[in-house]
Amino acid sequence: MASIVRAIPGRTPQCPVPGAASASFPSPAPVPGHREAEEEEEDNEQEPAEIHLCVLWTSGFLGIAYYDTSDSTIHFMPDAPDHESLKLLQRVLDEINPRSIVTSAKQDENMARFLGKLASQEHKEPKRPEIIFLPSVDFGLEISKQRLLSGNYAFIPDSMTTTEKILFLSSVIPFDCLLTVRALGGLLKFLGRRRIGVELEDYNVSVPILGFKKFVLTHLVSIDQDTYSVLQIFKSESHPSVYKVASGLKEGLSLFGILNRCRCKWGEKLLRLWFTRPTLDLGELNSRLDVIQFFLLPQNLDMAQMLHRLLGHIKNVPLILKRMKLSHTKASDWQVLYKPTFCPFLLQTVYSALGLRDACRSLPQAIQLFQDIAQEFSDDLHHIASLIGKVVDFEGSLAENRFTVLPNIDPDIDEKKRRLMGLPSFLTEVARKELENLDSRIPSCSVIYIPLIGFLLSIPRLPSMVEASDFEIEGLDFMFLSEEKLHYRSARTKELDALLGDLHCDIRDQETLWMYQLQCQVLARAAVLSRVLDLASRLDVLLALASAARDYGYSRPRYSPQLLGVRIQNGRHPLMELCARTFVPNSAECGGDRGRVKVITGPNSSGKSIYLKQVGLITFMALVGSFVPAEEAEIGAVDAIFTRIHSCESISLGLSTFMLDLNQVAKAVNNATKQSLVLIDEFGKGTNTTMETCEDGDDLVFFYQVCEGIAKASHASHTAAQAGLPDQLLTRGKEVSDLIRNGKPIKPVKELLKEKQMENYQTLVDKFLKLDLEDPNLDLDLFMSQEVLPAATAIL
Repeated sequence: MASIVRAIPGRTPQCPVPGAASASFPSPAPVPGHREAEEEEEDNEQEPAEIHLCVLWTSGFLGIAYYDTSDSTIHFMPDAPDHESLKLLQRVLDEINPRSIVTSAKQDENMARFLGKLASQEHKEPKRPEIIFLPSVDFGLEISKQRLLSGNYAFIPDSMTTTEKILFLSSVIPFDCLLTVRALGGLLKFLGRRRIGVELEDYNVSVPILGFKKFVLTHLVSIDQDTYSVLQIFKSESHPSVYKVASGLKEGLSLFGILNRCRCKWGEKLLRLWFTRPTLDLGELNSRLDVIQFFLLPQNLDMAQMLHRLLGHIKNVPLILKRMKLSHTKASDWQVLYKPTFCPFLLQTVYSALGLRDACRSLPQAIQLFQDIAQEFSDDLHHIASLIGKVVDFEGSLAENRFTVLPNIDPDIDEKKRRLMGLPSFLTEVARKELENLDSRIPSCSVIYIPLIGFLLSIPRLPSMVEASDFEIEGLDFMFLSEEKLHYRSARTKELDALLGDLHCDIRDQETLWMYQLQCQVLARAAVLSRVLDLASRLDVLLALASAARDYGYSRPRYSPQLLGVRIQNGRHPLMELCARTFVPNSAECGGDRGRVKVITGPNSSGKSIYLKQVGLITFMALVGSFVPAEEAEIGAVDAIFTRIHSCESISLGLSTFMLDLNQVAKAVNNATKQSLVLIDEFGKGTNTTMETCEDGDDLVFFYQVCEGIAKASHASHTAAQAGLPDQLLTRGKEVSDLIRNGKPIKPVKELLKEKQMENYQTLVDKFLKLDLEDPNLDLDLFMSQEVLPAATAIL
């Protein structure tokens, strides 16, 4: 049976809370101050993420793969056994919340029933995924292998031979997991058919795939959505700003909210992932705690702060790589990958990563994360930084809002730019010679250059030029009228077109070719950049947890696989202690010789619910590899956390509150094992242990301290008085409570009885006064039996 902590009845303690002649037509100049805001917006840019999942279930095994548009990565789970009820599949769906589920049209009864239930709930919140059936032939093993091996992947250099590509993919994808290979093949088919993310691109542009990553659900602790909600692990609130309504929800007061001190978006994303995947893998948990403990040492505080500053400049690398793959790169993307010379305060991704590597090389290599960063942040990063720094003209790119190269990179481009820069003075001289051959009525002219059109002669419109026929000038070809100026081709402008060509477009084309070559160099090292992001995110999360542990006084938990329960010494509720003026720590011991079932009782508002949640939160924090709010904590092999604390009422479900409570308890009873932690609040009646209190005259003092014994009173009247109920009602409530406790009958209050008698007297008198004695149809016997007699009986 599961370890159970139970409270009857209880509520949250009422703790106060503290509260002219022109050489070219340049792009529009940037608005002052706007560029900085745009760069900040680029830094925080997040495309709406969608997940598309493909699943196969055969002979009791699952094959799962999904595509995440946020990082253009395919994730896969090696073939895993699952129960006929498909509990593992449901766990995956709950965790990743896919936009669509792709599967074979040929399914067995269990999968058909499972998908049918999903489809029947599409009208409910949260929105259920779209279910898509593909012909079973699309999931064939050989055709799936062919799709995988022939795919166009940005992370594989074009220089690889076919054999090298096969060997490389074999080291990433488990081709011996046949269901997984078939699921990957079906997913690639779906992505190609739906063209996810490239719907508006040319058909020869494929869906960008920047990597394959394995995920597993072994050693994971099972926690349902009710538990996440009642423990306030996550809490979403509507954003108060009208400008951010479209961005959805913000995090409210929650465990995630107080621990999330991550400096980069991908660190925050990884922290949320850890929260959704608490684990029993002691090696992984202790590796996280080792890093946190290292940064909590006073002598390492400066290093932690320096690393955290560097992490703030790790940008959205997957989005940039995706743009490169689609040839949608912006000028600002190169700035994100490099340190712009015109922005000395902004260290960017590559140099920040190199800074992290150099710092970690000076740290103890016995800690695996430091060793990984020191070794895997390779010289490829220097190569990328060097290439970008030698090629990209950041100031020119920013001014023209496009990719431009530095001088001395391409002599042909340099020569064309020199000619283009010398055009204004040259065109002024050409315009002077053109004016000598024009009608004397024309006061001035200029020669201009327009990209894609060429060189034109521009003259002001004369008052006599009214009709289109008036625009004709001998020796000139009229082109167009714009802003009261007439534009013509002359013999000289035609000669300039032939001599100089379309300089502007030529330069753009040549610089675009350089950009493409640079993109290929970066994409060839996409795997290094992705690994940098993974390790930097991990470091970011652990630094955030270390910062929270330092500020809130958390300690390192211990793990005891042999213990069926938890032992906590002077634990604290991580959220309540931040809101209350004072908080009383409490210990908890469940398991071993102390017993595995604990029943907590006590007066209303004495802190029972907070105590329950505190045990659950400390256990949860330990299972994600965080320090915990307690002097000491020993956590056993907890495989699941179930709760029945708050009733989730919903008219749309058509179930009573009691039935919903029963469903929550049934979920624990049906799924809990001897290693599960079950927290039940106010379900049934009974008392065994109490929360300690003391009466001071008419006042009740709560110690918020757990102690042995039996609660003899709920002190509901004290809570009612605090709520402002009338004294007369409180007194009567105490009287009734005493009569029930002593087994005596409950009698009406005499004063209330007299008031009722007077009302009955008045009613009887009113009936006689309304009686019409002269009415010939009056039946006195009937009146006495139906009106007078019942009233008199009520009085007596």
